[in-house]
Amino acid sequence: MTLCHALVLTSPPARPAVGREVADRALGLIPGPARLDCIWLAEGEAWQALFATDDPREPGRVRAAAAAALAHLPIDVNVVQHDDASRRKKLLVADMESTVIEQECLDELADYVGLRARISEITERAMRGELVFEAALAERVRLLGGLDAGTLETLYRERVTPMPGAHELVATMRRNGAFCALVSGGFTYFTERIAARLGFDSHQANTLDIAEGKLAGTVARPVLGREAKLGALERLRRELGLAAPETLAVGDGANDLDMIRAAGLGVAFRAKPIVADAAQAAVRHGDLTALLYLQGYRKAELVAGPPPAG
Repeated sequence: MTLCHALVLTSPPARPAVGREVADRALGLIPGPARLDCIWLAEGEAWQALFATDDPREPGRVRAAAAAALAHLPIDVNVVQHDDASRRKKLLVADMESTVIEQECLDELADYVGLRARISEITERAMRGELVFEAALAERVRLLGGLDAGTLETLYRERVTPMPGAHELVATMRRNGAFCALVSGGFTYFTERIAARLGFDSHQANTLDIAEGKLAGTVARPVLGREAKLGALERLRRELGLAAPETLAVGDGANDLDMIRAAGLGVAFRAKPIVADAAQAAVRHGDLTALLYLQGYRKAELVAGPPPAG
């Protein structure tokens, strides 16, 4: 069966690197008879070339060849299936920490008890898939037992910042009829606020136990981890009456793997190697607007985010 694909090049908006010479070089790596059309999605930032093939190995070859040719540049190279009916997704399921926001909240909380190095090391190992998520979460939260619960608000107000492109991603997809869900292995205290701030339709996360104004050092059951993230994607897809190709999942850690594999488009965003290797698409250099370009949006269609603070 002949299928249409899009070779998509994206770069950071602050460091546009997709020039015409780069685009011409990438186009030359697609066999001539397969080429269909080239489109500038955002001048200097994002470009795509459509091509058709009946060889299931060809998209991988094109992506590998382009990635090798452009490896010296801050450019993300991806190949996605191009289908007018499903390229623009109708469901977004996004991880929060180090994906929709720039921080890992547990690591930041650890600063307040002088345990950042210890807790960050556990976080890193869990995200690489070296530790069972639920056990790693329980250990880190235990170390925070006794911390004043008011620290949560201080952390949110002073340290939590949205990932560049997060507002544009959510606002643009929602304007085009998509449902956007924030699903995190972190905590509802933060997902509730971030979901409202960025305009997500729903949020789901773990709940920190609090007793007498202090963190109890435990998390309410059941714990939302890898299986629950996959479950959220599948539940929302059923509730919305969508086919799998109409869904998008994005994350950076091992507990995002199952939902990334199950989505119509699974994106590893600045992710650990175990996630980047398994995902259909990976964004290492760009911001979250790259996920819109992967869906074929043009810059003029993006809903602008708020001005930078300060």
